[in-house]
Amino acid sequence: MKISIAAIVFMTLFFAFQSHAQHGSEHQHEGEMAEPSATSNNMKKPNCEDTINIKATGLVCDFCARSLEKVFLKRGDVAKINIDLGKSSIVVTMKPGLTIDDETITKLIMDSGYNVSTIQKGCEHG
Repeated sequence: MKISIAAIVFMTLFFAFQSHAQHGSEHQHEGEMAEPSATSNNMKKPNCEDTINIKATGLVCDFCARSLEKVFLKRGDVAKINIDLGKSSIVVTMKPGLTIDDETITKLIMDSGYNVSTIQKGCEHG
């Protein structure tokens, strides 16, 4: 039994060390300049017009948040979604230049089992 545990611990440490060694060169060390990512320069950053702030009721657990994320991220026009369970808020960031109407937002959320209180487009509201 002790040999099995020791073998498992050894293997875990061995693979963790190898993983760190393989990815270690990708991390920035103190005093080094970080190289810009190739994708960061090519992607247009979202602005206020691309942000939708939604207040919803019924969001009580991480499962609620994950299910809504899946619903919204299946759409081709949504870049990302952030859900704050404590504030019952959903911030949807659309891909630049794209939008989604309030009726569709309401339908997506209500079909998922939650209720919409408010929808505000633009930069984050209080």
